[in-house]
Amino acid sequence: MSLLLRDVTVGDRPGRAVHVVDGRIAWLGEAAEAPAADRVVAGEGALLTPAFVDAHVHATATGLALTGLDLHGSTSLTHAVRSIGAAAATGDGILLGTGWDETGWPEGRGLTRDDVDAAVGDRPAYLARVDVHSATVSTALLDLVPGIRELPGWSADGQFRLDAHHAARRAAYGAVTADQRRRAQRTTLDAAAALGIGSLHEMAGPEVSGADDLAALLQLAGERPGPRVLGYWGELAERGGLDLVTELELAGAGGDLFCDGAFGSHTAALSEPYSDRPGTSGALRFDSAALVDHVRRCTLAGVQAGFHCIGDAAVRQVLDAVGAVVDELGSAAVRSCRHRLEHLEMADGGVLGRMRAWGMVASVQPAFDAAWGGPSAMYAERLGAERAAGCNPFAELADTGVALALGSDAPVTPLDPWGGVHAAVDHRTPGSGLRPFDAFDAATHGGWYAARREHPAGPLAVGAPADLALWATGSTLSAVLSGRERPPCRLLVVAGEPC
Repeated sequence: MSLLLRDVTVGDRPGRAVHVVDGRIAWLGEAAEAPAADRVVAGEGALLTPAFVDAHVHATATGLALTGLDLHGSTSLTHAVRSIGAAAATGDGILLGTGWDETGWPEGRGLTRDDVDAAVGDRPAYLARVDVHSATVSTALLDLVPGIRELPGWSADGQFRLDAHHAARRAAYGAVTADQRRRAQRTTLDAAAALGIGSLHEMAGPEVSGADDLAALLQLAGERPGPRVLGYWGELAERGGLDLVTELELAGAGGDLFCDGAFGSHTAALSEPYSDRPGTSGALRFDSAALVDHVRRCTLAGVQAGFHCIGDAAVRQVLDAVGAVVDELGSAAVRSCRHRLEHLEMADGGVLGRMRAWGMVASVQPAFDAAWGGPSAMYAERLGAERAAGCNPFAELADTGVALALGSDAPVTPLDPWGGVHAAVDHRTPGSGLRPFDAFDAATHGGWYAARREHPAGPLAVGAPADLALWATGSTLSAVLSGRERPPCRLLVVAGEPC
């Protein structure tokens, strides 16, 4: 089966055509010289680009947020409680919500268990903070988690962090039915396709979503035209993480392997205490020997390892572990695996130099900076202005030669690929943003590179997989980027199949 996309603008060149055969680009040139095809799409001058790749997603949680209780827009504690009460008045079973952020609320505090109980009564409820590294739960949910009161991060007010939060989240998502999960996953894939996203890197793990959830998502993606799903599993090798990578033929062993938490929940591991809570510096979740063992086993198996690390102490711990394996197995063995750091919100020059030397990938989320960067937002509140200004150093990463891939971490921030590209350029800290074409490349080709599946000549070369997006605009790519446009996706093509 062949497909011809005719009279399209490729980059800044109008009047082009792309011929696709057996899922790959077979020819690219002037529209007047295009070969015949079984199916022809008349582009009418529309912009054609590589499809976006979202390099960090949680599909089930994103779908549940899209179809359920979304608290991202809550402007106050009162507003959030009102929304929770309205949601609790419909349906039954566990109530799931996400997105509340107390940093801008006039009440000056977040949700407590009393707030939630007043809104939901005896209904189990799990309401994740925007960073999804802490949550407030109802009293009824506690019955689903025996022993939670003894876990680190337990709080009588129902705001759980650390191990208590992970246990509450496992119980909450464990109460979701198979049909609910499938609907949520389908919703996410449909939303991604509508946004021109051709591939999603699903960051699964025992503390995020179970193996059954991941297997079901991979099966669903394989059954229908639409975005590809590349699965990652965040579990240490010593706990069996590599076994699932082999069983499900996953892209890597890591992703959200939680080496620390998040700034908003005061759980990202810092070398110096939080400015607004000087009694804590967050927490490292693993001992260094376990991380060295994980990197060693992954490297010996030729499997990509990945690590969730946000605070500078966590980043340093992971890189020290990688360095120990470099000393043991050599840099070539480590470079060939292209190990990943997810989020990497605090990174100094020494970090970047080691990442480049060891061929590591920075999987970053520009929407984090858009939401929380700048001199008066959450980063500055948690870290102080000086440390906040150094967060998400995209320009320095690129200039150092560290490979970049852009993602959303949905549902933490929404699926929004054009928004992510523009946020990477318009960094809240002057001088820290990417050049426009570098940002677009990191949001497309960067995701392929991060998964070790890039075509050597790029995503629009003959022989490359035909994952393409046709945009409802007559603008060139330069104009879209300079004008910060967000054109609607007119057609998504994945592996040569229109979606």
